[in-house]
Amino acid sequence: MTDTIKIRSLNDSFRKTLVFGGTILLTPGVTSLTIERQAHLLELVRTFDRFTLGNDPHGEHDFGSIELDAIRHFFKIDYYDRDGKFASSDPADPAVTRRVMTIMRADEC
Repeated sequence: MTDTIKIRSLNDSFRKTLVFGGTILLTPGVTSLTIERQAHLLELVRTFDRFTLGNDPHGEHDFGSIELDAIRHFFKIDYYDRDGKFASSDPADPAVTRRVMTIMRADEC
């Protein structure tokens, strides 16, 4: 299995479960939503499957763009060492990688 396939599998697993293998950060634009809208946005992230060469050029399933209530939101998965201080030395190895998914409004970038 190539590193890209391993990374994609780990990212999909994390994104679909929202618990396995990482931490989720919500920006102020997302936390300002009602709990119900936040839950709906998380469900849209969890079920996102519209990866294309345009939004996923490396094939890692680490970014997505979602619309909720006519507002564009992004999710992005980054790879850190287990302490969360530095970039991971090997994003394909969950033993040395902490995934951090940030969910934000597009206008917060």
